[in-house]
Amino acid sequence: MTTTARDVVQLKLERAFDTMDANNDSYVDWSDYQQLVDRYISVFKLGQNDPRAGGIHAFYQMYWNELIRHARPNGQQQRLSKEQFVEANRLASIDTSRLNMVEGCGHAIFDCIDVDGDNEISKEEFETFLRKVWKVSQPDAIETFHKLDLDGDGHISRQEFIRAAHEYFYSNDPNAPGSLLFGHV
Repeated sequence: MTTTARDVVQLKLERAFDTMDANNDSYVDWSDYQQLVDRYISVFKLGQNDPRAGGIHAFYQMYWNELIRHARPNGQQQRLSKEQFVEANRLASIDTSRLNMVEGCGHAIFDCIDVDGDNEISKEEFETFLRKVWKVSQPDAIETFHKLDLDGDGHISRQEFIRAAHEYFYSNDPNAPGSLLFGHV
C-alpha cells in the first residue's frame, strides 16, 4: 500500500484562502484583499502618506492582478474559488516575469511589521502581525517567532523573513519555519 504525501503548500494556501475570504462566500476578490491592506494600515498605524502604506497596497494590488491573470476566471467576475486561488498562487509564485511575488510579499510585509524601522522584527511586532492582521492565536505567534529567528538573537532579520516567505510558498515540509509564517498548517 502506498501512502501519498500531503501537499503542504496546498494546505498553506487553502488556509490563506480561508483567512482571506472575509465574508465567507467561498470566493476571494479584491475587496477581501482591500480589507487585508486596511488591517495592515490600521494595526501598524500607517498614515495615508506613509510609504509603507503605499507599498503594502501596491504590492497586494499587483499580487491580485497576477492571481487573476494566472487563474483566468470565467466571465467578467474578478473573484477566485479556493481551487483557483491555490492554482493561481502556485503559478504566480514561479512566474517572475512581471512580479516576483515571493520576494515582493516578504519585503512589503516586513516593512509594515518593522514599526520602529530598525530593520528587525521584534517579538512584539511579529506577534501583533500574526494576531491582529492574520488572526493567529498568541501561543502560535510566539512559537512561530522563535522558529523564524534562526540565529536566536531575539529578532527576525529581513533575510530570515524573506527566507520564511520562500519556505511558505515552496516548502512541503510542515515543520519548516516558513511553513508556519501565517500560523500552523
